[in-house]
Amino acid sequence: MNPNLDHLQPYPFQRLQALFADLQPATPQTPIALSIGEPRHPMPAFVQPVLEQALSGFNRYPTTRGEPALREAIARWLQLRFNLPSVDAERQVLPLNGTREGLFALAQAVVTPGPGAGVLMPNPFYQIYEGAALLAGAEPLFYNLEQANGYRPRFEDLSDALWDRVQLLYICNPGNPAGAVMPEKQLGDLIQRAERHDFVIAADECYSEIYPPDKAPPPGLLGAAARLGNTDFSRCVAFHSLSKRSNLPGLRSGFVAGDSNILERFALYRTYHGCTLPGPVQAVSAAAWSDEMHVHENRWQYAAKFAAVLPLLQPVLEVTRPDAGFYLWPRVPGGDDEAFARHLKREINVTVLPGRYLSRPTTAGDPGAGHVRMALVAELESCVEAAERIRTLLERG
Repeated sequence: MNPNLDHLQPYPFQRLQALFADLQPATPQTPIALSIGEPRHPMPAFVQPVLEQALSGFNRYPTTRGEPALREAIARWLQLRFNLPSVDAERQVLPLNGTREGLFALAQAVVTPGPGAGVLMPNPFYQIYEGAALLAGAEPLFYNLEQANGYRPRFEDLSDALWDRVQLLYICNPGNPAGAVMPEKQLGDLIQRAERHDFVIAADECYSEIYPPDKAPPPGLLGAAARLGNTDFSRCVAFHSLSKRSNLPGLRSGFVAGDSNILERFALYRTYHGCTLPGPVQAVSAAAWSDEMHVHENRWQYAAKFAAVLPLLQPVLEVTRPDAGFYLWPRVPGGDDEAFARHLKREINVTVLPGRYLSRPTTAGDPGAGHVRMALVAELESCVEAAERIRTLLERG
């Protein structure tokens, strides 16, 4: 067996299940889960008719690179969304089975394993980054996202010696779990740093379309590259998904776009890896990337949840609205996130995720400890009820 499998840690939801294993809620209240970021808004109305019309596509093997119609729809969306002069649908776009699959597989394709090989990632983080690094034969390296800096990275604090070890850098923008957005200037500085130290930037941008409707959309890595004159997107790849944007987590459809040289080699890897999108899934995906109305409606639904939930929680928790995304990342009274999660589960049957399950301890501390993540993905009424239960419980002391 691959010895690197021994280094993989339990997934956050396995740890949560173990944390609650001996608990019996002391209330008959209906359980409300704020622990997992699975969108539950209705899927767009066009999905079913497009899927039905494309069902005959199941009788053909799909190609690794996907159909031209899907790649072209993605390229058009990228150009409009990030104000790009051009995107080559043939060479700079590659469909994926969701961002999770692609983010993991990329490390296997671009990392040269061996002593000193490093993959740098945020802390807290999406655990796929860590597993991808370990199974690619590299060491996971972390940059902490601290409240004092608005949960944004401080790349300038990292040494040149560390940067020289980095082969692949993961960024999550907007961030998971805190929802902080890196400005385009910081993204541009990072691209220039990648040129100096010769590493690849993988931007996980799957929350980029969930932002306050009255605010400017978050910037993207490819837009920052283009504004620097790097229209080939050298060393840059960006990942997007329909799971959050279009409420289609079960479709397992996304894409990676950027540096054509990286994508050419990545496509070769994927030919052997065997991940392809069935034809009907591609048809639905092309329709979704070509429609913005359902995305606007989605933003307003999340905006309504934040507007309703934050006034209920802010008197009892240290919590603010994120720049983007659908998570809240409050600090917990007393600082013990596991004890807080157990307290909520036992007393009011509300499930939240301890922050330490999304982070790793470092010499500078554990930036996830003392927080919990709350996903406002359920219906508005359920989110409000959960917030009311939490407030009542904490006011009782």
